[in-house]
Amino acid sequence: MPSVPAPAFIGDAITASAWRLIGVHTTAVEAGKAAEAFDSAIGYDGLLLITAACAAELDSDRLDAALRQARPLILIVPDAANRLAPPDLDSEVDRVLGIEQ
Repeated sequence: MPSVPAPAFIGDAITASAWRLIGVHTTAVEAGKAAEAFDSAIGYDGLLLITAACAAELDSDRLDAALRQARPLILIVPDAANRLAPPDLDSEVDRVLGIEQ
């Protein structure tokens, strides 16, 4: 059975420490540094978790293109303080698929 890579996480240090406790590879970034970490992680073959705050720092076209790719599977999650909510998944899927209403 092939091994599945551990998920990877990009976000603030506090939230990263929580994800690290369950075996996720984490990259803690300061405000304004998310794009560099995202560009480094985009070649990852597993699940890539990124906080909504970090995703908001990224160029929207770049993020949309990455979300449409099969690898890595990207999931936008809230941070530990829930400062910025991730997008509504149902609406986001509709938007990415081009079937917004």
